[in-house]
Amino acid sequence: MSLINTEVKPFTAQAYHGGKFVTVTEADLKGKWSVVFFYPADFTFVCPTELEDLADNYVEFKNLGVEIFSVSTDTHFCHKAWHDTSDAINKIDYVMVGDPNQAISRNFEVLIEEAGLADRGTFVIDPEGKIQIVEITAGGIGRDAKELLRKVKAAQYVAAHPGEVCPAKWQEGEKTLAPSLDLVGKI
Repeated sequence: MSLINTEVKPFTAQAYHGGKFVTVTEADLKGKWSVVFFYPADFTFVCPTELEDLADNYVEFKNLGVEIFSVSTDTHFCHKAWHDTSDAINKIDYVMVGDPNQAISRNFEVLIEEAGLADRGTFVIDPEGKIQIVEITAGGIGRDAKELLRKVKAAQYVAAHPGEVCPAKWQEGEKTLAPSLDLVGKI
């Protein structure tokens, strides 16, 4: 079953954010656009490059009204230690959620059961708490924050303009499509 247009399932977790430990629940994903960004583990190899890329683009996400929640099955204590010891991770201003009981990873269907780790899963959540974008990649394939920004802008555009859709490679300000009988076979 696809997770698209499903509501985020309830969860409660501890996170590291802004130099503090905070509690995060599914309610924190509502009322604004959110990105839930799963990665396998702290202190690894591809993960810090992805999280640093998100950190380098975080202001642009915030300007779109988007909050980022990175999630791994590590604890919030581990997130703090990584934040304190890695130059790349020290750049992070977004929420780093711990999922040691693996409940959130299971809810989003990204848990690798035999490893106890999360796949590289990216989920864009609309203000109603419904999943609008799902992307899951293999462990060795890093993601690109700029491409994620493009997809978020497309999701926001489609939500704000019912009856319009964004074609492949759509960039903000470019022409969209209004699906109709007249377009069938003409694209």
